Amino acid sequence: SRGWTIFNQNGTQVYENGTDFEYAIVKAGHYPDKRSDSKGVEPEGMEFAIFDGTPMAFILAERSSIVGVYDLTDFRAPVLSQLLPSGLGPEGAVAIPSRNLFVTANEVDLIEDGGVRSHVMIYEFQDAAPTYPQLTSAGAEKLIGWGAISGMVSDANGIVWAVNDSFYGFQPTIFKIDTKTTPATIIDSIPVTRRNGEYAQQIDMEGITLDGEGGFFIASEGRTDRVIPHAVYHVNASGEIQFRKGEIGLPPELIAVERRFGFEGITKLGDTLWMAVQREWKDDPKNYSKLVAYNLDTKEWGAVHYPKAEPAVGWVGISEIVAHGNYFYVIECDNQIGRAAMTKKIYRIPAAEMVPAPLGGDLPVVSKELVRDLIPDLRSTNGYVVDKVEGLAIMQDGRVWISTDNDGVDDSSGETYFWSPGKL
Repeated sequence: SRGWTIFNQNGTQVYENGTDFEYAIVKAGHYPDKRSDSKGVEPEGMEFAIFDGTPMAFILAERSSIVGVYDLTDFRAPVLSQLLPSGLGPEGAVAIPSRNLFVTANEVDLIEDGGVRSHVMIYEFQDAAPTYPQLTSAGAEKLIGWGAISGMVSDANGIVWAVNDSFYGFQPTIFKIDTKTTPATIIDSIPVTRRNGEYAQQIDMEGITLDGEGGFFIASEGRTDRVIPHAVYHVNASGEIQFRKGEIGLPPELIAVERRFGFEGITKLGDTLWMAVQREWKDDPKNYSKLVAYNLDTKEWGAVHYPKAEPAVGWVGISEIVAHGNYFYVIECDNQIGRAAMTKKIYRIPAAEMVPAPLGGDLPVVSKELVRDLIPDLRSTNGYVVDKVEGLAIMQDGRVWISTDNDGVDDSSGETYFWSPGKL
């Protein structure tokens, strides 16, 4: 069973949840896809308490790192009132109604991977609106499973388009997000396909931008040892990669120096596509990454160098790039989590400095200006600071939307933060 059941004291069944709990988790982006063949969301713990006169059941989904809060006013028809992000692997819980508190104990300890330690989460029962989830597919016309949100781009009428990354490599998808709702809502999903109609394979979508004609350009981060090419793909509004002319491979100058950490964002300014390379390639100085340009008309390639922060621990990379107004905006992000996280920042580069030089020679170094430190935002809900800030979309009026990648709930709490700090 992947749901939960209420029985009378005499053993008769009063209520059977069926797939409702699992579907709610799917809509919140917490479905552990790697566990589909083994217990799924795995409801493993339960607590019951009465808060302010309302009987409540708390259902712990261990593999989804989430807690379902059910109103049991009618035991025959429980109502899911809230989903709580629990931290990694909730194994036990205790309710303390006298203090309006609910507490989970989370067993996963990722010390060997440099991740979060086993931890306790404390929640308070109050009148304030829930702070989570911040992105959901609840209310869509179809059941939309999602996760591992990577690159984003803004569109008209409060719409943001986003892509998932290689965690869902067998089902690359473009998501249509309505930011006018609270929480923001995924209202549609578009499979990325080739001309045979099947999901495109061997791509790792890390960036998306509009083509100005109803379609998209998508940046794919390559990985040679897995036969995934570094590339840019032109897809139409239906998600189909345009055969041959829609597949833009790297030139020899880049192929000769490529490494695993490739394109992590894409933006379009005029006739030029700009792609951010996450980390140094073989010909880059330490702590410098390329911002690569490709002219759609002339087919010419070029690049500039971007100066990254010196990491205190681990490494720092670029995870997004967006052209807006007189600037290019990038997210600079270290690979650290929790208290070790130091660099989760938005910088801007004057567009006037984005003049690409030919590949293979010396590249000009652009300047950068700090726009926003994102760590206070990531701490604002009182959980631990997640590691992967990967999506940035800037609306026409300057309002910004930012998102995190939950790694498909694989050694991750599954939390996706999707928020707007307003205008930068």
